[in-house]
Amino acid sequence: MSQCRKRCKRQLTKVARYFYHFLMGTLTEDSEEDDFELSTVCHRPESMDKLQEQTKFSKKELQVLYRGFKNECPCGVVNEENFKTIYSQFFPQGDSSMYAHFLFEAFDTNKNGSVSFEDFVFGLSIILRGTINDRLNWAFNLYDLNKDGCITKEEMLDIMKSIYDMMGKYTYPTMQDDIPREHVESFFQKMDRNKDGVVTVEEFIESCKKDENIMQSMQLFDNVI
Repeated sequence: MSQCRKRCKRQLTKVARYFYHFLMGTLTEDSEEDDFELSTVCHRPESMDKLQEQTKFSKKELQVLYRGFKNECPCGVVNEENFKTIYSQFFPQGDSSMYAHFLFEAFDTNKNGSVSFEDFVFGLSIILRGTINDRLNWAFNLYDLNKDGCITKEEMLDIMKSIYDMMGKYTYPTMQDDIPREHVESFFQKMDRNKDGVVTVEEFIESCKKDENIMQSMQLFDNVI
């Protein structure tokens, strides 16, 4: 494997770590607070008992998650502009706006232009506590930009370029501009089993499970709360 390809895979692993720190960065302090009350909140989430039933988090974990969420989003929801602002704080060396856009779209399952605490915690439950298939399905949805049930080279290239922009050329100055496309071409050779120019969710999951680097990256999310 070329040094460039190895470097690109290391970048993807680091993106996974950074994504985790973005989600958990304000959630390290403990407290006895056990309700969702907030006088200025615009959107009140479901009760903790109901969210506990619907996710793989304990009541205490949900308390901690909500405290961090409302610290960043006092009104109870976050729009895309604010989501990008929050995310950019973790990538000052690059432009994270496009990747944050794609990530926001993945969390905004109702497609109403905002991410509520429920949206956030449902997605986080899959990412951190879901099965391998759950996580890979979520990742597939992230790559499937037009939500037509398959991933094209251009969709994957858009994601890869956004990752490269987010990490910043100053961080990886030796990387060439054609590296994202080379990475996509390599992925498609492995994933597009029937060579029809698109990757289905079945092809995506099967290929990812066979890729040791991808599996190691996914394990970064195990037992982090």
